[in-house]
Amino acid sequence: MRIVTATAVALALVGAVAPAANATAHQPVTDGIWRTDGYGTVLSIRNGNLQEYQTTAVSCIPGDTARRTGPGVYTTPKNILLTVRTRGDRDRASVRLDGDVGERNLRRMTELPDACTHSAPGGPLASFDVFWQSFEENYPFFAAKGIDWHAVRDRYRPTVHEGTTPDELFAVFSKMVEPLHDAHVAVCDVDADSDGYPDRLFAQARPGTVMPGGKLDAEVKKFVVERDLKDARNIQDFGAGRITYADLPGGQGYLRISGFGGYAGDKATYAAELAELDKALDTVLDQERTRNLKGLVIDLRVNGGGSDAMGLNIAGRLTDTPYLAYSKRARNDPADPTRHTRPQPLYVTPAPGPRYTGPVAVLTGGSTVSAGETFTQALMDRPGRTVRIGQSTQGVFSDVMVRKLPNGMSVWLPNEELLTRSGRTFDGMGIPPHLTEPVFTTQEFDQNKDSAFDRAVKVLQD
Repeated sequence: MRIVTATAVALALVGAVAPAANATAHQPVTDGIWRTDGYGTVLSIRNGNLQEYQTTAVSCIPGDTARRTGPGVYTTPKNILLTVRTRGDRDRASVRLDGDVGERNLRRMTELPDACTHSAPGGPLASFDVFWQSFEENYPFFAAKGIDWHAVRDRYRPTVHEGTTPDELFAVFSKMVEPLHDAHVAVCDVDADSDGYPDRLFAQARPGTVMPGGKLDAEVKKFVVERDLKDARNIQDFGAGRITYADLPGGQGYLRISGFGGYAGDKATYAAELAELDKALDTVLDQERTRNLKGLVIDLRVNGGGSDAMGLNIAGRLTDTPYLAYSKRARNDPADPTRHTRPQPLYVTPAPGPRYTGPVAVLTGGSTVSAGETFTQALMDRPGRTVRIGQSTQGVFSDVMVRKLPNGMSVWLPNEELLTRSGRTFDGMGIPPHLTEPVFTTQEFDQNKDSAFDRAVKVLQD
């Protein structure tokens, strides 16, 4: 699952379970108790129901649920699927989130952890301990950010007691994570009777950057259309306006993507979202255009993220040769932040049908976030000429863990790293451009300038 913006996130762990060949009609071989490698999660699959448990050394909290809706298929109330497959024997399996790029390894357990079999304390101190422990066991970047998390606990735990109010506890949690300056970290207080959107949320971008949102997106899109595309032809919107394409006067194409999802409505399935994306790409990168384009500008400067898989899907339209996009690994030792799962290599596969393999200029900035960044990373080793122009991306690549707290609050945090072919990551600092230009600064707006766009057009003409 991946955060889309600071205020919109896919929260569900979800499911589809593929039946094994030796499973009986009454008890599939995937039934039982499973622990993930990393992610602090236990899954119970029994009698057509899937229950997630979020675990730490001090807690076990029931998470999301799913039910069997067909042979081996489990679906959450949010209409998302999860696939579980056994591996060789009955004690190992993998689980894949619908629309995710990787999978999580599972090992069978004989029974639920003891903490999962009885109710846990729900007061402020218990919530503090679960909050702190969730980061202690899963967050990978304390050393890189120079944060002593144990000192943070020693400073703030004495300020919490049984009389601490929810407002006071929310403020404590916010102060604890504020020095991380991590856009994939958030503290949420959600009303149980609400529609699932936070009543109150603390989140922040990397200093000097702005998180993408509807207002910024609308402002920038209007500016781009009026300034950059004033002489363009065939301007078209797709995917509920999140994708824009235009043919530029010099024979180049311009493709603006403000997110990797949200194309087919809030409650759409991943399959429906992907169908909308493919429909857009079939129109934009048809046979005539892919043959005649002299260059393609891909504008990700305001991109709130979404599905990494959709980014790989687009990358597959831009190559004739398979190549490594990146490898994903997760922190998996609660006591050692340097230990990780085995990296999963994830590849760009050429799409069937027309593909554009000419030069590409990718526009990025601090409001290029999450899946916008993984897509940028997936183009780094693209066989065709690819140049990045603008500013460094936000610096958050992991899927987001959503952890419930005993008092009803929740916290979002990353636990993964995406590695280049050489083993490098860009967490924190973001992916740098090849060519640095200002991106949507006040001065640029005031002077009706778009230096990054103009540089991209010039580079593609050379």
